[in-house]
Amino acid sequence: MENCNQTSTDFILLGLFPSSRFGLFLFILIVLIFLLALFGNLSMILLIFLNIHLHKPMYFLLSQLSLIDLNYISTIVPKMAYNYLFGNKSISFIGCGVQSFFFLTLAGAEALLLASMAYDRYVAICFPLHYSIKITRRVCVLMIIGSWIMGSINSCAHTTYALHIPYCRSRAINHFFCDVPAMLTLACIDTWVYEYTVFVSTTLFLLCPFIGIVCSYGRVLRVVHHMNSAEGKKKAYSTCSTHLTVVTFYYAPFVYTYLRPRYLRSPTEDKVLAVFYTILTPVLNPLIYSLKNKEVMEALRRAIQRICSVKM
Repeated sequence: MENCNQTSTDFILLGLFPSSRFGLFLFILIVLIFLLALFGNLSMILLIFLNIHLHKPMYFLLSQLSLIDLNYISTIVPKMAYNYLFGNKSISFIGCGVQSFFFLTLAGAEALLLASMAYDRYVAICFPLHYSIKITRRVCVLMIIGSWIMGSINSCAHTTYALHIPYCRSRAINHFFCDVPAMLTLACIDTWVYEYTVFVSTTLFLLCPFIGIVCSYGRVLRVVHHMNSAEGKKKAYSTCSTHLTVVTFYYAPFVYTYLRPRYLRSPTEDKVLAVFYTILTPVLNPLIYSLKNKEVMEALRRAIQRICSVKM
């Protein structure tokens, strides 16, 4: 394990990749996933912005999810790749705080935005006649702004605490990014109070939205089951399964990681679980929403046809 002089203000990120051929394989795989996530999310944003048929509340929320994922994965992977390529695993004290702030802001915003998207589908399927009244553009904007503000406030509180506690042990963080709970294992004070706030934040930003989403989709599936239209059932089931897949990949490892007491956590397990909500989810979101959505696929087909006709 690499150590750092206690007088230094830099941290050392031990990273995800072992010094072996398998580590090189993982590095190449994650870089490819990163590039795919950038392309997929940027394409989704542009497609929704340029296609007038997708100017609907659901797709407006989806474009914001892609924007969050675009920034989310960019907060983690470039630094991780740089450290591996150049063999320099250090990150400055301020740099660690900045990375932690953006990670927590985007993570909190995405958790709340996914809940907003679930509410959108709940109203659309359970109260179709009231949808245009309850889910307006103004309501969507308020939900998005609220997600960003709440995520930022939560992030600011955690990051400020992490930057103001004394660190007197090794500066080596056994993670591939500046995860605050991983940083606190290096603190030379008792952090039980902070661990309690992590439990509260995880409950408010992850567990409660997750329970709300599951309950809303339980109601949705009940309504869908009583539909007379086979086509309507198929479309509703497709929408529900798509969103629940995204929700499971995002919330489950996050909740499992942060709700466990410190004595039950292991750095290796935490890093593996973190791959799901920091790297895999941002690349899966645009793939799942595009491949499982007829309107998005139709808009994509038209866009490709336009590009081909211009080239010809």
